[in-house]
Amino acid sequence: MELEDNLLSEIFKDTLFTNAETSLILSKLKKITLKKGALLLSSNQPVLKQYFIINGCLRTFFLDSSGKEHTIQFAINDWWISDYTAFFTSTNAQMTIECIQDANLYEISKKDIDILFLKVPKLETFFRKKMEKAFSSFQKRILSSLSQSAKERYVTFIRTYPNIEKTVKNYHIASYLGITTESLSRIRKELTKT
Repeated sequence: MELEDNLLSEIFKDTLFTNAETSLILSKLKKITLKKGALLLSSNQPVLKQYFIINGCLRTFFLDSSGKEHTIQFAINDWWISDYTAFFTSTNAQMTIECIQDANLYEISKKDIDILFLKVPKLETFFRKKMEKAFSSFQKRILSSLSQSAKERYVTFIRTYPNIEKTVKNYHIASYLGITTESLSRIRKELTKT
């Protein structure tokens, strides 16, 4: 039971559960392992689950009509990930989620989350708070994209994701920042001179 309590403590920070709640929650979680390059989710497929990352790194990206990738998010240890627009509206994915480092995750379905919300109400509070933080982060990202220079966006990126820069490809970072890889190289050179 200690191993299970540690897992739930890692996933649902600062939330305490009874033994019965622990058993119920664990019955709804499924561990999955992904290799680098694997797709967790592809655009145009139904989105029925969300995922908690134990370790590894994934990225969410959107492919526009010209075939250009736009990285929306990186997700690392202790993050939740899905195509949330599709997940909450029961529509097909607009985005793709790619594993960019071998990863271990736990998945849970929308149906099971709804069951848990009824039987373990503190989980609804936990997820509401997570969604509030995520919404705030996405709003900050939009404002950053609209108001900051590429250099400022890069500095914000390395503060937000200090361990990711060394593990992902430059074109993924450039895509996330909305710039070219050449611009990213130029910004890095400028920052090393200061």
